[in-house]
Amino acid sequence: MAAGIAFAKVQVSRGFARSVLRYKVQAGAPVFNKRNNNGLAYSPFFLNSMADIFALTQDVLEGTDLELVDIERMPLGLLRVTLDRPGGVRIEDCEQVSKQLSRVFEVEGVDYQRLEVGSPGIDRPLKKESDFVRFAGERVEIRLREPRDNRKVFAGTLQLAETTNTERRVFGLVLDPVAKNSKAEVISFAFDDIDRAKLDPVLDFKGKKR
Repeated sequence: MAAGIAFAKVQVSRGFARSVLRYKVQAGAPVFNKRNNNGLAYSPFFLNSMADIFALTQDVLEGTDLELVDIERMPLGLLRVTLDRPGGVRIEDCEQVSKQLSRVFEVEGVDYQRLEVGSPGIDRPLKKESDFVRFAGERVEIRLREPRDNRKVFAGTLQLAETTNTERRVFGLVLDPVAKNSKAEVISFAFDDIDRAKLDPVLDFKGKKR
């Protein structure tokens, strides 16, 4: 069944803001999108460090069961905040966090034009070492920092981490077989070897994970 995505937009005209909320059914994750009400014009400084913005957002989420997955600066002043939670992110979660962040960012002088708060969807990025432990057994796509056999991108089933004598966690990736009856190849890697990674489930024609 398709998931619903809620969008909210604040339109500013001659010093007055009018909120418009619309809902449509679309495959994907819930997103609450809000335009900054020009609060930056009254800020004495702009806070641009992504580390600082990440810390501010973590403070807002403290005491909730929401996890901050990522924060990205996108074109046209869009600041995208990605959240996750056990059981999935709800539209109400996105709306509440969007309102709280809008207030905090205005006070702290965060430089952005639009704020988008949503869930990561089926291709959730794996940003932390703990993500690789959590999603063991799932199909993922990884990009290594250094090539192996003249390639950097691999896809397959993520294996549970092991701890070596140096306490350096080593993960395994069971690669997708080249042929139906071919033997599965496994590559090993550590978190530091990863350039980027994401969940990469195989979906059937109905959009369900196989």
